[in-house]
Amino acid sequence: MYFDDIKMGTVLNIGPVTIEKEKMMAFAKDYDSAPVHLDEEYARKTVFGDIIAPGVMSFMSLWRLYRDVDIFGDEMIAGKSTKIEWIKPVYAEDILTAHVEVTNLTRRNARNGIVELTFFAYNQKNELVLTNVTETIVKCREDNGT
Repeated sequence: MYFDDIKMGTVLNIGPVTIEKEKMMAFAKDYDSAPVHLDEEYARKTVFGDIIAPGVMSFMSLWRLYRDVDIFGDEMIAGKSTKIEWIKPVYAEDILTAHVEVTNLTRRNARNGIVELTFFAYNQKNELVLTNVTETIVKCREDNGT
């Protein structure tokens, strides 16, 4: 989809995805070895009461499903930025869904623009667990008259 075809406020619903304990532990071992992600005895003594998923893993689990939708297709040039805010912990076997909304459109030049997407991710209790703002550079139509 070209930048010119994208509408402010467009919404996609993504998920569900289950945060499987084995995958969560493997991700933590490879990318975020904090004890709160790997050591159950340690984690029980924290404010979380149990091991929690690495935040990036929680987001990327939803991102993978979002990429399957591939709304930009061949018109996507590249990612520009991303900012994740973690609000509540995600535990093993939590089921996540996301509401993804187009929250800003900025034309950069005649060839491309920036699409800002905001993710609102929820667990199975409908609690907001994280938000993410991602900017993607998307091609404009060549016949846009500019």
